Amino acid sequence: MPEIKLTQEEIRYMSLFQEVTRVTAKDCILDEENGRIIFLVPAQEMGLAIGKAGANVKRLRKAIGKDIEIVAYSDNLEDMAKNLMAPARVRSVKVVDSDTKKTIYITVDPQDKGLAIGKSGKNVTRAKLILKRYMDIDSVVVV
Repeated sequence: MPEIKLTQEEIRYMSLFQEVTRVTAKDCILDEENGRIIFLVPAQEMGLAIGKAGANVKRLRKAIGKDIEIVAYSDNLEDMAKNLMAPARVRSVKVVDSDTKKTIYITVDPQDKGLAIGKSGKNVTRAKLILKRYMDIDSVVVV
């Protein structure tokens, strides 16, 4: 796993996240472009992190003033791709490795394609940020 360097701001957000949710986030990614903060948490702690009816997410959003997204982390590329596309149903995950870059093709249920891509492609952007950081994937294609 690559060594991730966190900024002071990211470290502060992670400790606030832990204070509110009682879950230790694995990572925190600031997505300035989309005005959101993405937290990666162990898959088994997703429910605790989100809180009853999303209470923790709402509290964090209010405290920070930005959108909050929580993603279940996995060391397995296929599982990670599925977590990133949830709640869209992922049918298959395929990595194509060329000389210059790695591309991941995520095939989703046809009626879930819009859900997987997200408004203005923000879910694909999130997937790209996280997969680049952890799995050295350069581009994400939802099919």
